[in-house]
Amino acid sequence: MDGSKKFVSPFYRPWMTAYGAAAPAGGSNKGLKGIVAGGITGGIEICITYPTEYVKTQIQLDEKAGARKYNGIMDCVKKTVKSHGVFGLYRGLSVLLYGSIPKSAVRFGAFEALSTQIGGNGELTATQRVLCGLGAGVSEAILAVTPMETVKVKFINDQRLEKPRFKGFFHGTSIIIREQGISGVYQGLMPTILKQGTNQAIRFYVMGALKNLYKGDDPNKPVPKLLVGVFGMAAGAASVYGNTPLDVVKTRMQGLEAHKYKSTVDCMLQIWKKEGPTAFYKGTVPRLSRVCLDVGITFMIYDSFMDLFKKVWP
Repeated sequence: MDGSKKFVSPFYRPWMTAYGAAAPAGGSNKGLKGIVAGGITGGIEICITYPTEYVKTQIQLDEKAGARKYNGIMDCVKKTVKSHGVFGLYRGLSVLLYGSIPKSAVRFGAFEALSTQIGGNGELTATQRVLCGLGAGVSEAILAVTPMETVKVKFINDQRLEKPRFKGFFHGTSIIIREQGISGVYQGLMPTILKQGTNQAIRFYVMGALKNLYKGDDPNKPVPKLLVGVFGMAAGAASVYGNTPLDVVKTRMQGLEAHKYKSTVDCMLQIWKKEGPTAFYKGTVPRLSRVCLDVGITFMIYDSFMDLFKKVWP
């Protein structure tokens, strides 16, 4: 044997040299961290912001001028409190609480997993951020948002009846499934996919762009958490103006009168013909206040947990 040739083991693992240990199965655990941090974030966030979601949904369910129950945001709040007390603004919270934890977990877990696959451990490009955000939004729409949102809208819609039928989350859900089957909690899937996909594509893109702008030439420069909140509010506002029409269509497709629409396209055409183009922006103001608060708080909490995980979760 030529002594000048260095023996190379067939079991050579280069990551042993770089990290001093075998690489974990599946590579990075950013996806798992994202799931845990996202789940905690979702539960905290929805408890803070739910009343604005309730008001937004009520206004979007008002279809015609002659049949409207509310004359605006404050009128909706006053009538709800008068009829059902302050806790009336929290009707349906259990639905979103049960759903927000897995929704946020799927969203951030999917984003972190996709960003690791696409961009490795480096900074994502603008296009990569959009793609990862889109993938995260589609994932959460299918796995969590559609059933959660359908049940939530039906709960809020039920309260508009003289004699509400639903007594709670499990009671209401059991009635929906018994009468409409499992498809009863999966109404509006396509508009929800479109809404959530565009939502997260816009939000993660804007958030990443603003963070990069603040960091300048130093990619390791920390971003203050309050500023992260401000960036999140800007990202939320951008998504509201970008896809509120999809949100209105989704809400109508998930309401108790969804049977009036043959499809997503038919719903859009009926709204356009009967109520005009401005109807596609119903609930924009309450949605804007809710989403800006939601996204700002969400990114602040999420970033805080991810920073904590970097210290205690190797």
